[in-house]
Amino acid sequence: MTRRRSRSNPLRLFILIVLVGGALYVNQVVVPATPPLFVPTPTPTRSPESYITDADALLEEGKISQAITAYEKAIQANPKNPAVYITTARLQVYNGMYDEAIANAENALLLNANNSIAHALRGWALGFKGEYLEAEAAIKTALEIDPNNAAAYAYRAEILARQWEAGGGLLGTLDNAIEASREAERLGPNQLETHRARGIILELTANYEDASRQFESAIAINPNIADLHLALGRNYRTMELYDRAVEEFNRALALNPKDPLPNTYISRTYATVGEYAKAIQYAEQAIKANPSDPYLYGNLGQMYYKNVQYKDALIPLRLSVRGGTTAEGVEIKGLPLDYGRVAEYYYTYGLTLAQMGECGEALPLSQLLQQAVPNDEYAMYNAQEIINICSKVAEEAPRNPQSTTPEPSATPES
Repeated sequence: MTRRRSRSNPLRLFILIVLVGGALYVNQVVVPATPPLFVPTPTPTRSPESYITDADALLEEGKISQAITAYEKAIQANPKNPAVYITTARLQVYNGMYDEAIANAENALLLNANNSIAHALRGWALGFKGEYLEAEAAIKTALEIDPNNAAAYAYRAEILARQWEAGGGLLGTLDNAIEASREAERLGPNQLETHRARGIILELTANYEDASRQFESAIAINPNIADLHLALGRNYRTMELYDRAVEEFNRALALNPKDPLPNTYISRTYATVGEYAKAIQYAEQAIKANPSDPYLYGNLGQMYYKNVQYKDALIPLRLSVRGGTTAEGVEIKGLPLDYGRVAEYYYTYGLTLAQMGECGEALPLSQLLQQAVPNDEYAMYNAQEIINICSKVAEEAPRNPQSTTPEPSATPES
């Protein structure tokens, strides 16, 4: 038997060669260049220096919040640079972010436990939180490491001044604050921290012109710190330079729009010159910035009261004193009676109730003021005024239930 030999097919042979060649190409060229499946494709990362450059530019423009964010990104890119932690912590103190500032100062200390300025910044931030003993201990450590640290002395002056103002200082606290501010001046006469500390001490001791000059010098070094403009505005206002005061408060507002203090100070300034309608507008703007702050409601109530709008004054004053819930559903915690501005809110609330004939609630407030703040002469005057108004209401009620009540009594300058 014989077998017929099959003839080869050129087309089939060509296809086979192409397939083999393709397989070899994929294996040698395509596969090595293809990333593994389900593994993220690497993307270019920015250098820490580029974030620092951005942050510095934002800081130059006065955009402190955005600068802080950029510095935080620099930290994420390189968490081993203590200088960035320190810069960020300082800005966070200026921006009222005290817990964050403490954390960043501590992060710097984890990298270098002997960093004097990091200890000083930590103490400064703790002072703003009212933790005076721990703050003083941090400053002491900073000065043990570097006795010539002018900023540490300036921060110590601020901490002691704040402690004395809060009523928690011992005998000699203010003297120690003055001494620390002078030592800061000796060691660093041209530093911003020195001018700031000296300004705070001079304002506290009623040397308003000198305090203004110190704050002006600090602002000349860095015009982008809202707190310095607030301080300068306060001193201008006390000196009755009202236009200049409002100017400074507006600058502070532009630098930190989320802070209710600039609008609050503007409202009080307008109230001082009798422009109560404007005072009310700015007091309302302050509440929008922080709708849960009972002090802001007390301020708004005072403005309404001074404008003889007793009905409008009643709700914010009640929220400030008693607490409650706003129409928008925000919970407000009432302020415990104490000397100072809180006492003002209490007697203004009592006067408002009396003017509206609500003496059942007004008279107990008068009694409470006499018991709780007997050394406040304005509170005592107005506690008696509540009684006088209610006596007049009681006398007039049988004859004329709809009779109006007298103008509001005098209050101390806001």
